[in-house]
Amino acid sequence: MKVLIVGATGTLGRQVVRRCLDQGHDVRCLVRSPRKAGFLQGWGGELVQGDLLQMDSLDHALAGCEAVIDAATARVDSEQSVYTVDWDGKLNLFRSMEAAGIQRLVFHSILKAGEHRSVPLMDIKYCTEDLLRHSHFQATVLQVSGFMQGLISQFAIPVLDSQNVWVSGSGSSIAYMNSQDVARFAVAALERPETIGASLPTVGPKAWTSAEVIRLCESLTRKEARVLKVSPFIIKVLRSVVSLFEAGLNVDDRLAFAEVSGGGACLDAPMEESYHAFGLDPADTTTLDTYLKEYYDTIIRRLRQMQADLSKEERKRLPF
Repeated sequence: MKVLIVGATGTLGRQVVRRCLDQGHDVRCLVRSPRKAGFLQGWGGELVQGDLLQMDSLDHALAGCEAVIDAATARVDSEQSVYTVDWDGKLNLFRSMEAAGIQRLVFHSILKAGEHRSVPLMDIKYCTEDLLRHSHFQATVLQVSGFMQGLISQFAIPVLDSQNVWVSGSGSSIAYMNSQDVARFAVAALERPETIGASLPTVGPKAWTSAEVIRLCESLTRKEARVLKVSPFIIKVLRSVVSLFEAGLNVDDRLAFAEVSGGGACLDAPMEESYHAFGLDPADTTTLDTYLKEYYDTIIRRLRQMQADLSKEERKRLPF
């Protein structure tokens, strides 16, 4: 099947590209900068330059494709708000798909988005799901809670390097999933017509609070975390301040999400129906314990290999 991957260079998108190729699909990658996406071409993907905000580029990218897997979202460091990318951009994509006669779509949403519509991204995801339910598209919606990859910069590295670890509120419990496992669901959907019209959770084996993730990192590194707590009130004040400035729009979006992640919500759901619908085995899904252990084993091994080339003073600064 000829598949267009939107958001192909992102945390999830690159894993979708690799999984699609492994499963024998003909993969085209929509990228804003081909120069930064050469690794996708090296894997066997076809690169096409384009932007969700440029309709002409979407028409070109979709030519000859049979299905679309959408893994795009506004980047944290983007100057564009989530409304621009995740709403206006996705409407452009859907219009271009309609014009090209492409019906099959795999769309990534957020679990329990309808319960947290004060968060811009979750409100957009909720509205997009509703739009797809009432459209002619043959859409499968995967409701994700969070990627394990995001925990590396948030917890794993700060604990290993004795940096401050910031947490807020009472802490939500989130069933993080490895982006490689999310990609397995996305690609499996293409071959499972029974998932058309379904909105199904795609979450990890266990929900973790920030405190539990920190304790796991401490156990694996044998180091004590330097935890600094930020009250939800402070986050609300920061939102009020940054929302006064146009350049701060995307920061405001992320702070709104931080209110949810620190507000005690539970982003978890039963997965039995999802595994059955997609024909996947839960035993193949990565646990957070395994993911972080493999990460630490790899990074510490590389640091030890570097140790021989460092001076005595430089060795003292290594995190072990």
